[in-house]
Formats: sequence, C-alpha cells, structure tokens
Amino acid sequence: MPTKRTSCALHGGSRDNLTGVYFTDRGIEELSARRGEEQVSLEWLAEQLRTFVDLHPEFETPIERLATWLARLDDDED
Repeated sequence: MPTKRTSCALHGGSRDNLTGVYFTDRGIEELSARRGEEQVSLEWLAEQLRTFVDLHPEFETPIERLATWLARLDDDED
C-alpha cells in the first residue's frame, strides 16, 4: 500500500517554497532548485544511486524499486 503524502501546506505554506511542499517532496524540490539546470547521464545517476546504497544499505529496496521504475517507464502496462 502506498504511503500517504502529508502536505506541509496544511501548516500555512505554499508549494512555491520548501515549507509548502509535500513533506516527502522537500528533497526533490531542493534537487530541482539547486541542480535543475544541470544535465546528467543515466550512467552518472546509476553510479550516484550505487554510492548512496553503499553508504545507506537500509535504503537498498526503495532505491532498487526507483531504478526499476525509471528503467521501465516506456514499457506497456499490458
């Protein structure tokens, strides 16, 4: 079952700043704000994910699920 996302906007923020995004989206928003103009290869991303899992093995399953989801985005859902 998917985790329910909790909106920080309930506490008076807006989605235009880091206090108003979904709690689980803060890192995504920071990534977009700080590095959104950069272009990277998927090989670079894969290496960063490997490094992250090496440093934080408890996140191996969600990182593996994200990588698999990204790899299969163009697959038909039949």
